Amino acid sequence: MDPAERAQAARARVPRIDPYGFERPEDFDYEAYEEFFSTYLVILTKRAIKWSKLLKRSGGVRKSLTVKRYVRKGIPLEHRARVWMAMSGAQAQMDQNPGYYQRLLEGEGSPSLEEAIRTDLNRTFPDNVRFRKTAEPCLQKTLYNVLLAYGLHNQGVGYCQVSPQSPRAGMSLGQDASLTGMNFIAGYLILITKNEEESFWLLDALVGRILPDYYSPAMLGLKTDQEVLAELVRMKLPAVAALMDGHGVLWTLLVSRWFICLFVDILPVETVLRIWDCLFNEGSKIIFRVALTLIKQHQEFILEAKSVPDICDKFKQITKGDFVTECHTFMQKIFSEPGRLSMTTITRLRESCRAALLSQG
Repeated sequence: MDPAERAQAARARVPRIDPYGFERPEDFDYEAYEEFFSTYLVILTKRAIKWSKLLKRSGGVRKSLTVKRYVRKGIPLEHRARVWMAMSGAQAQMDQNPGYYQRLLEGEGSPSLEEAIRTDLNRTFPDNVRFRKTAEPCLQKTLYNVLLAYGLHNQGVGYCQVSPQSPRAGMSLGQDASLTGMNFIAGYLILITKNEEESFWLLDALVGRILPDYYSPAMLGLKTDQEVLAELVRMKLPAVAALMDGHGVLWTLLVSRWFICLFVDILPVETVLRIWDCLFNEGSKIIFRVALTLIKQHQEFILEAKSVPDICDKFKQITKGDFVTECHTFMQKIFSEPGRLSMTTITRLRESCRAALLSQG
């Protein structure tokens, strides 16, 4: 069978729509994906057996070194919602506030909030068949409810609506960043939990605790963490930092979408979910590990850049290809490639970067 025939055969075997409802892009490499997934399926099967035994034995999920090791190796889809809820504290919050979510939806509304959310519904995952108006059920209504409830619950944030050159963000998010981070994140939560209320409490865990000030009006937490990444690159990958400084490139131009969307619509779905497994368990340090791994793995490629547009293009390209598709190997890399990365270091850098940003006004 010649290469063209092999590619055609793989295309016939691999569904055009993935398990989460996303249509595969026109340039999708079906043959490479089939080869990867045949080995990954063996890993998934082994992990599912181990997780089933762990959950049966312990009766629940509590943070421990064993659970941390299990999470890093991936949570099976059938257990993902339950484990995310437990590890993030979302389950405890839901249990302590029975009926709260429903009361938010039934209470006094906010016309401006409702309009902002409606504006974005059709722009959320146009490539996902479950979010289309023709879908039955259509997840747009579920997404609307979750975002509305959260906007009413956390009025200091409301609904984070960010677009290129956003005055809210006070920064450029790049040419292709017509994004609203919160709707992408809520959409993924809905696809995994298949439960409105659980999605709401997981969104609260992310926005309220794991990523504080990422989505507040000034987005100080988001800006701070981008500066922290810049400092980490300076420490660990000085040649890349020198390239950025030499061309006067702001890190926000390159990585805003990574942070605000938590890699949704940037990395492949399964890879994003594996990152989120660790994010809910270990916190925001994981974002830096992913970012540093992407940059370090492609350092020589990035250093070939001769101009600002060239640098921007290379940062888009490093989020594509086999390295990020092969999620199991990728996740092993994020815990080895960046080297030691303590929370003490990140906290210290956050304090200095935050102070510097505040002094700029």
